[in-house]
Amino acid sequence: MTHITPQTVHSALIRGEEIALIDVREEAEFALGHPLFAAQIPLRRITAEAHWRLPRRDVLLVVYDNDDGLADAAAETFVNLGYEQVRVLKGGLNGWREAGYELFEDVNSYSKAFGELVEHRRHTPSLTSPEVKALLDARADVVVLDARRFDEYTTMSIPTGISVPGAELVLRAGALAPDPETTIIVNCAGRTRSIIGTQSLINAGLPNKVVALRNGTIGWTLAGQGLDHGQTRQAQDVADTEALTSARNVAYRAGVKRLALEDLRRLEADTSRTLYLFDVRQKAEFEAGHIAGFSHVAGGQLVQETDHYAPVRGARIVLADDIGPRADMSASWLAQMGWEVFVLDGGFDGPLVTGGDGAPEPRGPEGRYRRPYEGTENKAAAMQAYLDWEYGLVDQLARDATHGFYVI
Repeated sequence: MTHITPQTVHSALIRGEEIALIDVREEAEFALGHPLFAAQIPLRRITAEAHWRLPRRDVLLVVYDNDDGLADAAAETFVNLGYEQVRVLKGGLNGWREAGYELFEDVNSYSKAFGELVEHRRHTPSLTSPEVKALLDARADVVVLDARRFDEYTTMSIPTGISVPGAELVLRAGALAPDPETTIIVNCAGRTRSIIGTQSLINAGLPNKVVALRNGTIGWTLAGQGLDHGQTRQAQDVADTEALTSARNVAYRAGVKRLALEDLRRLEADTSRTLYLFDVRQKAEFEAGHIAGFSHVAGGQLVQETDHYAPVRGARIVLADDIGPRADMSASWLAQMGWEVFVLDGGFDGPLVTGGDGAPEPRGPEGRYRRPYEGTENKAAAMQAYLDWEYGLVDQLARDATHGFYVI
């Protein structure tokens, strides 16, 4: 197999060229350390996932391992699947380290690092768990909005919290807190989605005071405060009409481009570039009717797990939303993370496809990294270590020359 040096890969990332840097170890090993923009596809899952996650066969595709004997087999598998520019990273993970480049721990690392940068640059306001609990105990005029996926929310939630997955916040918050004197508290399990959700509402100009629950359910647990379980409170399907304008203004400020269906067809015809098409509404809406060719990922999760859904760094991304604000807000964050991102205007008034998108079956538990913010039985030391890691991401970004992030 042809090898490629870490320096060549690093240079391609800096120049913004299309490249897919794929770690072929299991997720638990990947989480111990990897380049910032590496994505993870374990060797045993390449056949199932490759064509879904890497749609252009002639993209520069670089695989690596940690001297595990996996990279050559992975490269051969990709070649057999029709990929034309497959390279093995010279020296693997050690080669990257010895070249003096940064290694990032955990999963979805660059989205989390970006979230920390947003808080650092914008001084996103937050309250500690004891401060929020005191407000709830005093029956203060506050509403708690949980920005995670609904299944995460039902597992454990802040008392009184309402499920409003990330990209829905700007669309739904006005109806949930119509009195501008009501304080809105946004939470997730840790930090990233709380920060991005809070800053989304602030960027959109919501008149309410908006704060993040600092450190989310992890901070709540570490403070010795009880969580609710099995809750099902969700935002009603009532949109704030002002959100349409405010979300579009945020996207404009972030440099998001807009296109019509005929423009999309021209992008699709450009076979020299990777193109991801994502419908960022909730799953039930997507399955009830979506534009042909679009895959489903709720907007908040796309911003949180961009490396999973769009592993080709430098690709183009088009987002669709029949209302608008969910695509606009998601696109605003992707643009700030350095993506060339577009929002599709229209497209829902023609023939639509119902049902799922044909995504590969989810991975099993084998080799999976157990997130310290998942479930209800995590050790306090692991949760605190996770928070400490997140706090250090801004400094690590400063040492990494490849990210290209900006914050509006």
